[in-house]
Amino acid sequence: MHVSETCDNTPDAVAAAAGTGEPLPQNLITNVTTTDATVPDSQAAGPIHQALARRGLLPAEHYLDSGYPSAALLVGAREKFGIALVTPMLLDQSPQARARTGFDRTAFTIDWNNQQVTCPQGTRNTSWTPCIQRGTDAIVIRFSGQDCQPCPVRQACTTATVRGRQLTIRTEKIQKALDAARAEQFTTEWQDRYKLRAGVEGTIRQAVAVTDIRRIRYRGLAKVHLDHVFSVVALNLIRLDAWWNGHALDRTRTGHLARLELALAA
Repeated sequence: MHVSETCDNTPDAVAAAAGTGEPLPQNLITNVTTTDATVPDSQAAGPIHQALARRGLLPAEHYLDSGYPSAALLVGAREKFGIALVTPMLLDQSPQARARTGFDRTAFTIDWNNQQVTCPQGTRNTSWTPCIQRGTDAIVIRFSGQDCQPCPVRQACTTATVRGRQLTIRTEKIQKALDAARAEQFTTEWQDRYKLRAGVEGTIRQAVAVTDIRRIRYRGLAKVHLDHVFSVVALNLIRLDAWWNGHALDRTRTGHLARLELALAA
């Protein structure tokens, strides 16, 4: 079950409501998508966006955990639905990037118009080959072994003993979006924004505690999905009732350290 909900309780919304005395609007579930257990999360984002679009509920920003996004989804969600994805992207898995001591892809300068790539030492590639890898468009870039083997920083760049360095990148639009997203997710501003997504974990906990959502009562995907729909409708009614009556939606929790501080203060 994939749950989407509003997240209007942002710091700006809290500050705006502080002087009015009115309770903040309750976050409500806007969509539930049900898939077979074998379907990876990365294949669920497209149907989720389509379902939200049919009902006119597309968000300007969509906060996802790291299991959903792909480089193509970053661009596709923006172009097709006008959605900016706020989500951690899988980092570069090359040996150089994992070691954090060598020249990963970001150390190379790409001239997309002329299909030229320049390495940190100023050497240019000898080939630029578009291809399809695992069903996605990619570009394989190779440097000459005659240039790479005598290079003084070869050990920080490639482990090839005869050939030169090889890079595999995505097409221009997707690669640029991926590079920008990877760089942004390490900024403090982005990390503060992404904290909003933690709220959906509370929604999942509420669904388990109140509706026993993890227990399947029916056979067949259509019936299971209908059960999920009834469950999230119930959760929305509970939330609206709490908001209309000015009640806290859930019990507040005081941690062990906080209780100790209160005891010492008394």
